[in-house]
Amino acid sequence: MKTISKFIGLALVATPMLFSCQSKQPELTKSGLDPQKFNAEINGKQTALYTLKNANGMEVCITNLGGRIVSIMAPDREGNLRDVVLGFDNVQSYANLDGKTPSDFGACIGRFANRIDGGKFTLDGKEYQLTQNDGANCLHGGPTGWQYQVYDAEQIDSATLKVSIVSPDGDNGFPGTVNASCTYSLTDENAIVMIYEATTDAPTVINMTNHSYFNLSGDPTQTVLNDTLCIVSTQMTPTNDALIPTGEIAAIEPGSVFDFLTVHKTVGQEIEADDINLKMAGGYDHNWIIAPQPQAEDLPLHAILYNPQSGIVLAVKSDQPGIQCYTGNFLDGSAVGKKGIKYQKRTGICLETQRYPDSPNKPEWPSTTLRPEEPYQTITVFEFHTDSEKLDK
Repeated sequence: MKTISKFIGLALVATPMLFSCQSKQPELTKSGLDPQKFNAEINGKQTALYTLKNANGMEVCITNLGGRIVSIMAPDREGNLRDVVLGFDNVQSYANLDGKTPSDFGACIGRFANRIDGGKFTLDGKEYQLTQNDGANCLHGGPTGWQYQVYDAEQIDSATLKVSIVSPDGDNGFPGTVNASCTYSLTDENAIVMIYEATTDAPTVINMTNHSYFNLSGDPTQTVLNDTLCIVSTQMTPTNDALIPTGEIAAIEPGSVFDFLTVHKTVGQEIEADDINLKMAGGYDHNWIIAPQPQAEDLPLHAILYNPQSGIVLAVKSDQPGIQCYTGNFLDGSAVGKKGIKYQKRTGICLETQRYPDSPNKPEWPSTTLRPEEPYQTITVFEFHTDSEKLDK
C-alpha cells in the first residue's frame, strides 16, 4: 500500500529517549512519568517505558506491556503541552495484578478488538469456542488478550517504536499462531501514525485497534461531554442488550442521536436521550460505518474531536471501514490514574478504528479472516491540531 509505505518512512532524528533503568535519579518525561516505575518482569518478560519526540516538542510515551500509549503531550492553542490521554503512572496498574481493575487504557488490542457473540465463530466449517470475559461474549481478545501481554519492543529511532507479539495457536481459543506488530511513528506534523501488521500459519480472525481514552482538556477531572464531535458516517450497527450488533445496517437520520455528521454537536448533547441503543450501552458504545470519501487524497477521515477549553483538535484517519465511539460509560472512579486522579464516568472517550464488531459471525460484513497467504496490514493516524489552525474538514 502506497499510504503505508509513505508513513513507514516518517522517522525523525531527535534526542535519544529511552532512559536507563540504572539511573539513580531518572529524568521524568514531560508528562511527569518516572520510567523506573515501568521496569518490571511480567509473564517472564521485561517491561519498560519508551518515549517518542518530534521537532515541535510533542511527546508520546509507550510501554511494551500491551503496547500501550501511556501519555500524549500535545500543544494547546497557547502552545502549552497537555497530557490528553488517560492512563497510569506505573506498569503494575496496567498489568491488573490485583485482579480488581481490568484495564484497556491505551492498549494495542488483539487478537480481536470489540465483541464476538457468545465467544463463538465458525471458520472454514469449524466452530471455535473462545474464552468468555464479557458475560457470554469474548471482548478484546479475551481475559488474557494482548493488552496484558508483554510485546517485544524495538526503538527504531527517536520518533519510531515497533512493538511485536507472537500469539500461539489456541490463545484464548483463537486458531493459528499469529505474529503481529504495531509501529508507532510521531511526525513533525504532530501526528501519531500506527501501522498494524500480522501473519498467521493457519486461518484465523483478527481485528487490531488502539484503545486510548482521550480527554483533550488535559484535565481528567472533567468529563468529555462538552467536547464537539464529528463522525463521518451516515450508517451505524445497532446492538442488542449484550452490545452485540444485531446484523442490521441502520441509516442515521439527520438530527438523530447518532448523527454526528450533519449536526456538529457535543458528546453529551443527547447522550441521555430516550433511545434504546443508548440506554442499553449507558451512553455511546457503538460502531459507525465510515461514509465513502471518493475525493479524499489522504486516508479517509473518520472523526474530529474538539475541546473548546484547550483548543486541541484530534482528527482520526484510517483505512478501516468502521469506528467504535465509546464514551467511558463504565468508568466509575475505581481506576486511580496518573497524578492520583480517579477516573470517573465519561472522563475519557475512545475512538477505535476497526472492522465491525462480531464480524466473524456476519459473513456479509467486511471480512476479518486472516490466512497464511494474505498478510494483515492496516493504518490509523491520530492528528493533533488546535483551533488556531485551519483544519480541512
